[in-house]
Amino acid sequence: MSENVKTTLRYYGVSPWEIEVLYGFLNSHFTIVQDEIEADDENFVSFLDIDIPLQFNEAFFQWFDFKRWEKVKAVFKEMKRRRGSGNALKIVINFSGNPKIIFTIDIEDKQWFDNALEKIDFVLELLPYHMDPKKIPAEISQIIYKFDPESIRWRLDSASSENKKYTFSGDSWNEIT
Repeated sequence: MSENVKTTLRYYGVSPWEIEVLYGFLNSHFTIVQDEIEADDENFVSFLDIDIPLQFNEAFFQWFDFKRWEKVKAVFKEMKRRRGSGNALKIVINFSGNPKIIFTIDIEDKQWFDNALEKIDFVLELLPYHMDPKKIPAEISQIIYKFDPESIRWRLDSASSENKKYTFSGDSWNEIT
């Protein structure tokens, strides 16, 4: 992986200080495009969408550096702390690849929010199982993970291909009609 891969930060309701700190951690490895957007979800005061143009895998974390990743997670936790409880902050992290892996963090409780951030790395261990071609629908282009506070872990939520959408329930994928 080469240095200065382009990434995009789309956001609203995020302070200049928070963006500056996040920018500082990402800037050494990415060329950053910032896009302050209009609020489009009345349920959240703040929203941050990060495109990481690399696959979600062990190589990414080695290249980016686990310590730097921990600092990025600390910024996210601080953002949540500053906004208090409730649906104040939604973060979407998009990793490129085939399929594209997306993490949506929109938990009301700060403790569960922080826990979700800490456990993103653990999904790496489950990826081979989740991406088994015998278990996922054909031609999936993206998979979305959501954190489940009841089971205290990341769960497959939905997937899509060019023409179909699926939800994950129990142990199987179900096509949305």
